[in-house]
Amino acid sequence: MSIENVYDARLYATIAEQPYPLLFMTISGSHLYGFPSSDSDYDLRGIHLLPLEQVVGLSQGQETVERMIQREGLEIDLVTYDIKKFLALLLNKNGLVLEQLYSPLVIQSSPAIEELQQLARGCITRNHRFHYLGFARSQWKLFAKENPPRVKPLLYIYRVLLTGIHLMQTGEVESNLLRLNEHFALPYIPDLIERKKTGAEQSVLQDADMAFHQQEYERLLSKLEEAGQMSNLPDGASLEEKNMLNRWLIGLRLEGRL
Repeated sequence: MSIENVYDARLYATIAEQPYPLLFMTISGSHLYGFPSSDSDYDLRGIHLLPLEQVVGLSQGQETVERMIQREGLEIDLVTYDIKKFLALLLNKNGLVLEQLYSPLVIQSSPAIEELQQLARGCITRNHRFHYLGFARSQWKLFAKENPPRVKPLLYIYRVLLTGIHLMQTGEVESNLLRLNEHFALPYIPDLIERKKTGAEQSVLQDADMAFHQQEYERLLSKLEEAGQMSNLPDGASLEEKNMLNRWLIGLRLEGRL
């Protein structure tokens, strides 16, 4: 098990309290996306390993652990999945777990996760576009209702769209909006990020040009749909890849190793 002590000590204290052994813990949310504010909370996402007796016995362990934690002034939103549930989400073309698995903001890792990162390459598909299309549409509906509109949800919409397009075009998972924009070069992104990072978490766009942003949203949505249709990625994981994941999971569970 590898732990890099480069983050806030309050995060490590939270991790130490978790009820199950952790294969992996990473930072998600605005920190991963490249635009945290000074008052942003921390979103921790991870994978835990249920003991064998809590999988095969009558007493079942928690597939999902969810906690909202206040620790010495820091708000922490923590979610971990048992490895079986995580793999089920991965095979169901869930973009969020894919982003967590390949996040560079790793607090705790293990050799098992390094193995999974290699195996999961075969789970990256052109049908992940449906995750990003659906997520962007739902976020836009919420954003369009705000009065006045806030910077944060608008940045989330652009992040989702660009991550999806980039994934379809390259097969690589990139969640950081600043790095994504090195490729897409959208001139308004740096200004929006600067407003979000230097302002409060609830900073608003007093002079928002909703017509402009709606036009950009619709343009990028169409680009994502087109990129998915033209992508060289497979439609889904092959039977062989699924069998490899199954054998890996069984070995992990029986050995109880991290």
